[in-house]
Amino acid sequence: MDKELGGKMHKTLYEVAQYQADLRTSIQNTVNFQLLAGKSILITGATGLVGSYLADMFSLWNSEQLSALNKIQIYVCSRRRINLEERFKGCWEANCLHFIEQDFSEQLHFDEQVDFIIHAASNAHPKVFGLEPVETMTANTRGMYNIMEYAFLHNVKRVLYISSSEIYGKKTTDGLYNESDYGYIDLLSSRSCYPISKRAAETMCVSFLKEYGCDVVIVRPGHIYGPTQTKEDSRASAQFLREASERKDIVMKSAGMQLRSYCHCLDCATAIFVALLRGETGKAYNISNHDSIVTIRQFAEICSSYVGRQLLFELPSSEEISTYNKMECSALNSKLLEELGWSGTWDLYNGIAESIDRIRERI
Repeated sequence: MDKELGGKMHKTLYEVAQYQADLRTSIQNTVNFQLLAGKSILITGATGLVGSYLADMFSLWNSEQLSALNKIQIYVCSRRRINLEERFKGCWEANCLHFIEQDFSEQLHFDEQVDFIIHAASNAHPKVFGLEPVETMTANTRGMYNIMEYAFLHNVKRVLYISSSEIYGKKTTDGLYNESDYGYIDLLSSRSCYPISKRAAETMCVSFLKEYGCDVVIVRPGHIYGPTQTKEDSRASAQFLREASERKDIVMKSAGMQLRSYCHCLDCATAIFVALLRGETGKAYNISNHDSIVTIRQFAEICSSYVGRQLLFELPSSEEISTYNKMECSALNSKLLEELGWSGTWDLYNGIAESIDRIRERI
């Protein structure tokens, strides 16, 4: 279903044949995906980069099942129903897709019974951290409490919480971050609203495990990118991909020497499912593709070279600087997750190329 915006016809991802092929590959690469057949799953933050791709995987799975008993009931949540309607317009097997309008920092007003919860709802890009630090903290902490309370009261089989590599802060030793390598975070910086509240949310998870026996597992993604990014996403990687897909020069607002763990959203999705199905209760798992640990500048260089444009540099504003991630290195070791049977399949060049191509096909 093409929709006309500003005189141009824009495709949805559901009309892009290669996107369906990518989803199918993700399902095939997910260990024991069959274990989710016939279950019900609640996805918060379902219009975001990761949540929307997870929902699409479930939806495509449903469309290829001959038996109705195998179909997965998908409850997708967002603060605004209109965002759900726009994002999932034309989705396969829409009868198994249920829209829930809910702000998880507020009192819950739905009472559906689900088997699993994937909690992906969070302010996740720098502009919001700078403008709404209070709301960012509230969404992460109170939202996590509401999710865990709901899970306890409704006997949810497992909650998977999508945390962040930013919880590690700055460490003094060299090398990749293991799951126990916690460093310094400035408590008196409002930019710390995100990593500090993500830390608190993780502790909320294991506190509900300790006191109420709730089954919960945590994943800590690095810097995730891909074709499901939203137009509001202000992260550097999202801006680079957006500019490249429009065949514009790539503009950087720093030297870009910070080292990052990048991971394509397709790989991130399969990692989440592996942790959901095989992860140990109460443990956290890094999500990082070891083939994609590069500097921000190197990521930008691949974007610009792929579309034959220049890489340019501009001085950032003081407001932009205030929103930057202070970690010079946020490269993650994903050994624990790999021991569960996961491995990344998208190297950085192919992942960036796929993302730009899919975004471009929708313009």
